[in-house]
Amino acid sequence: MKLDRVAVVGGGPGGLYAARLLKLSNPAADITVYEQSSPDTTFGFGVGLASRTQRNLRAADAVSLDAIVAESYSHEMSMQVGDRTARLAHGDLLAIARTSLLSILQEQALAAGVRLEFGTRCDPADLDADVVIAADGINSATRQAEPAFGADTTTGSGLYLWCGTDFALSSAIFVPVTTEHGTFVAHAYPYAPDRSTFLIETNEETWRRAGFDTIDDPTGDSDEASLRYLEKAFAETLQGHELIGNRTRWMRFRTVSCRNWAVGNVVLLGDAAHTAHYSIGSGTKLAMEDAIALDDALAHADTVTDALVEYERVRRPAVEHLQQIARRSEHWWESFPLRMHLPVEQLMVAYMTRAGKVGLERFLESAPAVAWRGIAAYAQVDAGSTPSDITAWVLEQPLNHASATFTSRIAPAELRDEPSTTVLSVDVESAWNEKATALVDEASACATVWLTGLDDRAAVLTRLDVAERMMMTSGALVVVEVPEACRPDAVAGLVSARTHLVSVES
Repeated sequence: MKLDRVAVVGGGPGGLYAARLLKLSNPAADITVYEQSSPDTTFGFGVGLASRTQRNLRAADAVSLDAIVAESYSHEMSMQVGDRTARLAHGDLLAIARTSLLSILQEQALAAGVRLEFGTRCDPADLDADVVIAADGINSATRQAEPAFGADTTTGSGLYLWCGTDFALSSAIFVPVTTEHGTFVAHAYPYAPDRSTFLIETNEETWRRAGFDTIDDPTGDSDEASLRYLEKAFAETLQGHELIGNRTRWMRFRTVSCRNWAVGNVVLLGDAAHTAHYSIGSGTKLAMEDAIALDDALAHADTVTDALVEYERVRRPAVEHLQQIARRSEHWWESFPLRMHLPVEQLMVAYMTRAGKVGLERFLESAPAVAWRGIAAYAQVDAGSTPSDITAWVLEQPLNHASATFTSRIAPAELRDEPSTTVLSVDVESAWNEKATALVDEASACATVWLTGLDDRAAVLTRLDVAERMMMTSGALVVVEVPEACRPDAVAGLVSARTHLVSVES
């Protein structure tokens, strides 16, 4: 399809990237990006680019990716709990300053022939264009002004803030610190030779005990009181450096979803259409991958309407899958302090498999040393040679629980029918909602809990999360029933201390 005019509302990474791709596909078209801020106005610190994202960007536009990589900073990943550290050798992890990324994408858009207009606030209804791309962020005025998009926003219970520091950490690191008020967890990574991002989160109880709910200084650029408190809490990780703010204030994560991504010729892109928790990747990644899908749909459809339908048809399943993973990851991090008793390598296994995106065997292939030490910690054996069939080995490990001994982690069939066993059907959308909490409370009075439910994978993962909550808060023996197809999830759940035993149903 030949486009004559395209208007992009929002000059963030997604909007700029979409404009460049569409200009490369439609050299004669008039493509304009309207950004209400100045060219150098941005908030935040670094942006991470995982290997899969890099591959997607390279396939779409190798020139702009090369420019991004040239300004990026490579790093590995680690998790530290107390004096224990587990490291992953991920040489393909990159991060770049958000200011640098915007500058590069502005240059690339201009080089392709895109027109950039800064300091311009636009109403899509006033724009004369074949298609209007609304890439105006999580607070999208375009989305809010049009009920037909069917927007829905849910807010997480935890609190977090973005800040930075003026030195490069040796690797990306997840590190919890417990103060007199409770536990704070940092997600931090280097993005330049002299800069690192620090995202710090906590639960509401800790936040209130620390007095952060009483801080009310709307005139300040950042919440300096919180920054100074956290600077002391993370002094060891910061190595004497300060925390730097940039409109840094405590927030709760908002998950945005929309019933429709397009209304007429106006289409939402990136955070305007959807958000996914920061613990599974950046909104920048999602927005730029949206842009790739939109460009492809517009290039192959006969009409704009057909293209926008196809864009949503192709892209929505991937986004919704990622949002589902992100919700699990969000809850995992909100409850992270409850797992700090685990050996750090086992905790790293739990982290990698927390949302079902990465399986145990895949993690073992990519990071055999760390993964095997975590698996050995689960079995309480020395980390000798790795068995050839890790799934069978995990299931064959014995368990001593209270006064009972089990020769393997496969629950005996007769256990289900014993008088001391309570069978509970888990039919909940989330392992952390009120209905799930009622199940967890019920387990506290039980000797053995056998969890059953639907056979689809999402239900099985939720069942394992409910089981983990029961293990955290009660002395009950917990069994999770899973279909044969979900045997790998059962094995990952065992190693990650999400259940004591499993029953694999054929």
